[in-house]
Amino acid sequence: MNEIYVSTDVETDGPVAGKHSMLSIGSAAYSADKNLLTTFSANLETLPGFAADPGTAAWWATQPEAWSACRQNLEQPRAAMTRYLAWLKALPGKPVFVAYPAAFDFSFVYWYLTQFAGENPFGYSAIDIKTYAMAMLRKPYRACGKRSMPAEWFDPVAHTHVALDDAIEQGSLFCNMLRVNLGSAEAKD
Repeated sequence: MNEIYVSTDVETDGPVAGKHSMLSIGSAAYSADKNLLTTFSANLETLPGFAADPGTAAWWATQPEAWSACRQNLEQPRAAMTRYLAWLKALPGKPVFVAYPAAFDFSFVYWYLTQFAGENPFGYSAIDIKTYAMAMLRKPYRACGKRSMPAEWFDPVAHTHVALDDAIEQGSLFCNMLRVNLGSAEAKD
């Protein structure tokens, strides 16, 4: 079965899944050849009893457009995650989670899927784009941020802090990296 790379970005009101609320989720499903198959997005109601992190709230105050975008058309988390689970299961292949940073985004997606939809079709299949860059660039992890990545890996799209926009942006980055990496492997064969 083909792998489908599900580039995902979440916006939250704090750093800890299960303690803070996921405000928005955006996913862009790509085939390995960079074909954008379909997208998913949802803005979620905050969870009762969960308080926003003060540092995160201060950051959101500097991002009024992104804040406004993630607070429109709110859905209950159970409805949104049930819809997300159905979307994932309808993909024409096995989903692989892709994010930058995967450790953050995956923790929220995993918690919300298991809490509100009852299952997580990703299992533990998650690719962190920065770690992938570390392997490709053969540099230490902390030396592999976006500023140190080759310009040709990037498509001219903005990073807006709107979950779906950022999922599409990082999905194209990942697919460009995949093409370079697999192209290099094919050249050695």
